[in-house]
Amino acid sequence: MHDNDIILKVDEKPAASQWFGLSFQHLFAMFGSTVLVPILVGINPAIALLSSGLGTLAHMSVTKFKVPAYMGSSFAYIGAMTLLMKNGGMPAIAQGAMTGGLVYLIVALIVKFAGKGWIDKVLPPIVVGPIVMVIGLSLAPTAINDAMYTDVANLKGYSLAYIIIALITVLSIVVYSIYGKGFLSVVPILLGIITGYVAAMIIGKITGMNIVSFTGISQAKWLTLPPMEIPFASYKWAFYPSAILTMAPIAFVTMTEHFGHIMVLNSLTKKDYFKEPGLEKTLTGDGLAQIIAGFIGAPPVTSYGENIGVMAITKIHSIYVIAGAAVLAIVVSFVGKITALLQSIPAPVIGGASIALFGVIAASGLKILVENKVDFDIKRNLLISSVVLVIGIGGMIINITQNLQISSVAIATILGIVLNLVLPKDASEI
Repeated sequence: MHDNDIILKVDEKPAASQWFGLSFQHLFAMFGSTVLVPILVGINPAIALLSSGLGTLAHMSVTKFKVPAYMGSSFAYIGAMTLLMKNGGMPAIAQGAMTGGLVYLIVALIVKFAGKGWIDKVLPPIVVGPIVMVIGLSLAPTAINDAMYTDVANLKGYSLAYIIIALITVLSIVVYSIYGKGFLSVVPILLGIITGYVAAMIIGKITGMNIVSFTGISQAKWLTLPPMEIPFASYKWAFYPSAILTMAPIAFVTMTEHFGHIMVLNSLTKKDYFKEPGLEKTLTGDGLAQIIAGFIGAPPVTSYGENIGVMAITKIHSIYVIAGAAVLAIVVSFVGKITALLQSIPAPVIGGASIALFGVIAASGLKILVENKVDFDIKRNLLISSVVLVIGIGGMIINITQNLQISSVAIATILGIVLNLVLPKDASEI
């Protein structure tokens, strides 16, 4: 295999002996972020795992099992969910999540009737490349903070031990990816996380730090039912206009991230999902996944960059592997011991793995620019990429209300599209 070869294409099935390991690797990759969102909001993480699995399978069904995208808990809604949890509780959050999903479905209908010819005009390589780079690099602080601080929420507790664990994890991933033979070469993320976990236990014992805790594992039950909250069954339905007004607009923000993730997948798999199965299908899949999440009492979901990073590193794009990860997430949500084991993975290990995953996404954006031979001697190209990169990586946000903001990725995407449309194509016209 050459470095640029795809080991498993989207429609190819892995060997039975490798399937579990490949899917479990994806479960590891998305786990930290998916369970962190409900923990921050005050929702049981098991229900987030269940909704991520169900949402992924729903997305696959809508997109005719052609798009290898994994759905996980969305960070964009955290502020709104925190507010609604205090004023209406889970029923309000659920209604807001389902409304956000409905927004996706409405936009999908508009896209269907507006046609697809506009996509190449709106999203050429000079826009797509920098946006994809921003998607990866804007996540870099998350990875580094996990790798550096014992108190990530408040960015306190700088720890050299954490940095060492994170570096062991990321370097292990590099070694397994480059030098691994056979099956070892296609599960570098899984092996890197296991290596980092062992290193965390050893370093914790040497330093006396409580880096890995097994208390949750010993206390957890083997079989547990995820605490679903279903309308009319778990609670009486009520109308929450504040939830709709708070969460529905955020759907437009996450939509821009959805476009970016599809761009990355297009580049990785050498396909054009905007045209087949179509942007209207991918949007519908996301919307349906959000509605399912709200219906069972879980946080809204969105496509995950972590899993795209796994595909980029392993060059395994099989839809069967992603579907396997979704099934595993559903199963794990019912097994308390496994959920607790995954929750015991320390932050620096997740941070180390994220350094590799997010970096590969960013490099994929650079690859788009190189492959399409974008000329940076042309002023418009230089300016478009400059604006997108600095705003996206710099972390600019626009606060609309106290609990609604437009993310840096969304702002960068919108500005990149607008600049490409309004700036003259001929450099001499500038």
